[in-house]
Amino acid sequence: MNLPDFPWDLLAPFGDKARKYPGGFIDLSQGTPVDPTPQFIQNAFSAASNSPSYPVVAGTATLKDAIRKWSIEKLGASGEFDVLPTIGSKEFIALLPTFLQSKKVLYPKVAYPTYLVSALMASAQATAVEIDAGTWPAADLAWLNSPSNPTGQVQTDQELTACINWARKNKSILASDECYLSFSSNAKSILALANGDNTGLIAVLSLSKRSNLAGYRAGFVVGDSKVIDQIRQVRKHAGLMVPLPVQQAMITALSDENHVKEQAERYNRRRQVLKQALLSKGFKVEYSEAGLYIWCTKGEDGYKTVDYFANLGILVTPGAFYGSDNFVRIALTATDESIKKAADRVSQ
Repeated sequence: MNLPDFPWDLLAPFGDKARKYPGGFIDLSQGTPVDPTPQFIQNAFSAASNSPSYPVVAGTATLKDAIRKWSIEKLGASGEFDVLPTIGSKEFIALLPTFLQSKKVLYPKVAYPTYLVSALMASAQATAVEIDAGTWPAADLAWLNSPSNPTGQVQTDQELTACINWARKNKSILASDECYLSFSSNAKSILALANGDNTGLIAVLSLSKRSNLAGYRAGFVVGDSKVIDQIRQVRKHAGLMVPLPVQQAMITALSDENHVKEQAERYNRRRQVLKQALLSKGFKVEYSEAGLYIWCTKGEDGYKTVDYFANLGILVTPGAFYGSDNFVRIALTATDESIKKAADRVSQ
């Protein structure tokens, strides 16, 4: 299979340099949570740990009910829709074009690399597009991502509605990666704008960031019942099942929003600390109002900026991984102490 190199393998030399910094290494390259999984979710997982039988691909009735309820209350979903648990969101994103036998796939020009890789894995033609759906060619499948990884940009209602209209006009599938929706005060799900007609629409959600469950691999999709049933049938053959203890943890996590608000506040505090340090040193910060990252530039090649941070003992990600050569992505998934140290080093 002709796939690009795994991007983070290319960071190894910069990581080696950063680890030599006498004040200690700070990894801000990957959006992997470091804050504890809430204890009440851990307890739910542990209580379900005696699970000798295989789970079902569709998920338990209790989990499906919890996802439906949450989707109505938090996503604004209405009309007929179905739900399906996934083993995190990345595996679903990586396999969706294969499940759907897509031949032409659209993805954002500045984007999470797995959208492109998913098309390549399916031997589909992949085309990078701007946010404006009025410029999109016809395709079988198009990806959205709002709030965006890496930029933190939130698409407007008008932009999202234009994407929905494109999907309806072309009888295409519109898959919206909404994994960072909980870290924005104004981002909306495409399902909230569908007026109860979810034909061709799939929202992809994850509990990895909102509930610090990345190690559990807990995600789900919501949307067009026929499309989700088609995907479910393929997943049955592949044995893609979410373990029962994880399903129970998901039910518990979806029942509480306080821990999500607390986590969002943590990331916002970290964002402000690091953003001020970057601005004081002449960095230009674009978007970055939502999600888990700061998207910034010094007006130079991104790898040169990565090297600048490595000399400070900090590892960040070059924008080239996402389709924008002059930027870097800085993750906020580090402890408050580490973010403060990183800000102090940048400010020196």
